Amino acid sequence: MSRESLLSDAVEHFAKSGIGDASLRSIASSINTSHRMLIYHFGSREGLLAEVVRTIEQQQRDLLAELEDLPLEQQAEQFWRRVTEAALVYGPLFFELSAHAMQDLPHTEALKADLINVWLPPLVRLCAKAGIPEDQAPAYARLGLAASRGLLFDLLLTGDRAGVDEASDLLNRLFTLP
Repeated sequence: MSRESLLSDAVEHFAKSGIGDASLRSIASSINTSHRMLIYHFGSREGLLAEVVRTIEQQQRDLLAELEDLPLEQQAEQFWRRVTEAALVYGPLFFELSAHAMQDLPHTEALKADLINVWLPPLVRLCAKAGIPEDQAPAYARLGLAASRGLLFDLLLTGDRAGVDEASDLLNRLFTLP
């Protein structure tokens, strides 16, 4: 099996089964491969999990691009809905591996580069679409990313979907004020 195929199967496996604390052997068994193949392609269980997070993050950026032609309000609503659904499955893994990246653990080297910087250009474009001046758009993009991740963290800790959705709506309104 190719690396891409294994990664795709792992993402699908985690979407159906959740993350839990499955061993590399049990993950391999679930996706019809050997743990040695996973080690060969990803180095370790943690390396595989970091690549799963990178893949999910890329899927979310792809979704943002797909929604680009919608009116801003619809784009924000649909993106938030899909991201929160994904966060309920992958959020604990995302935050755990983000903490690993903050500690400079080797298996997160590639992930670390993808957690912030690759999000800024599409978010700057979104801010410009909302009418934010070009010189302020990078700061707004960073603020929006940080606030959104904070709301996802809140959702995972409290389970208060209505409260978090209300806060996300407020954040969107703050970004579209004249």
